[in-house]
Amino acid sequence: MPTILAIETSAELASCALLVNDVVLERATAGVRTHSQSILPMVQELLREAGIALAGCDAIAFGAGPGSFTGVRTACGVAQGLAYGASLPVLPMVTLAAMAEQCRARSGATEVLAVLDARMGEVYWAQYRFDGAWREVMAPALNAPQAVAPLAVDGLQACGNGFEAYADAFAGHAFAAGAMTDIVPHAREMALLAAGALAAGQGVPAAQAQPIYLRNKIAFTTAERLVINEANAAAKAGA
Repeated sequence: MPTILAIETSAELASCALLVNDVVLERATAGVRTHSQSILPMVQELLREAGIALAGCDAIAFGAGPGSFTGVRTACGVAQGLAYGASLPVLPMVTLAAMAEQCRARSGATEVLAVLDARMGEVYWAQYRFDGAWREVMAPALNAPQAVAPLAVDGLQACGNGFEAYADAFAGHAFAAGAMTDIVPHAREMALLAAGALAAGQGVPAAQAQPIYLRNKIAFTTAERLVINEANAAAKAGA
C-alpha cells in the first residue's frame, strides 16, 4: 500500500488524512472560514505522528471538487505547493465519490446517490455503483434540488448534507428516504480511493493539478492567494 497524504477543504469540514502502512491517520476541523489557517498545521501533525517526512509520501491527493470555489482552490493550492517541494505526483479526487465511499463503509450500499449542498439554492450530485471499484452512473452535476433525477435502481442509498439543506425540496422523493444527511467529503476516504488512483496511473505533475468547477468564478481571493503562498513556503522549508 502506498503512502498518501490527502487534503480536503471543499465544504465546511476541513480534513487531512495520511495513509501509511495500511493505516489511515486523520485530522479534521469545522469552520469554512478557518480552512486556510488550519490545513497546513494538520498536515504537519500527521507527518509528525507517522514519523515521516513529506518526501516519504508517494503522492498527494486533494478534494478537487465539486465544492466551494474557495475550498477547492485552497486544497489544490496546498497540494500543489507541497508536491512541488517534495517532487511528488498529485491526485485530484472527486468529492462526491469520496462521499459515496463513506456511505458504503457505513451502510454497505453499493448503489449510492451523493448530494452536496452547493449553496445559492443548488446542489452538487452524482450517482455511483460499486462493483469492486466505483463507477459513475451519473456524472457530477450542479442543479436545483428539484432537478436531481437519479437512475432508479434497487438498493439506492442517498447520502449528503444536500438532503438536510433542502429537505422541503426533496420531501416526497422515494430516493431521498433514509438519506444519510451527515455525510460530507472527508480526506479519509480520499486517501483510500487515491491508492487505487495512483496504481491506475492517474497521478499528475503539480502544475497540471486542477479543481473541478461546475460553477464559474474567475479570480483568486486574498485568502486563496495567501494559502497558496503559505503552501509553497512550507514546501520549500521542508524540502
